[in-house]
Amino acid sequence: MNIGEYKKLANLIRDNEIYKVYDLTVLENLNVSLTELYENKSTTGHSHKETEEVYLFIEGDGLMEIDSETFKVKGGELILVPKGSCHNV
Repeated sequence: MNIGEYKKLANLIRDNEIYKVYDLTVLENLNVSLTELYENKSTTGHSHKETEEVYLFIEGDGLMEIDSETFKVKGGELILVPKGSCHNV
């Protein structure tokens, strides 16, 4: 499935000045989300107590913080976030 098809099937659950978030919940134990983060914006820090999270950056570049470590990210990279880790992009 390409990103355009994903957006047609998914629910737009958040749309504000920072980002758009599309959720497609079709599996019992996995939630797939697509986030379009606008240029020069960042998400708030959050964590997931019970689950890990995977970020796949499709295009662009920026900074990601996991717990207290900040590093550069760019399109094509995959980042694994351990459960309970505070993270933001």
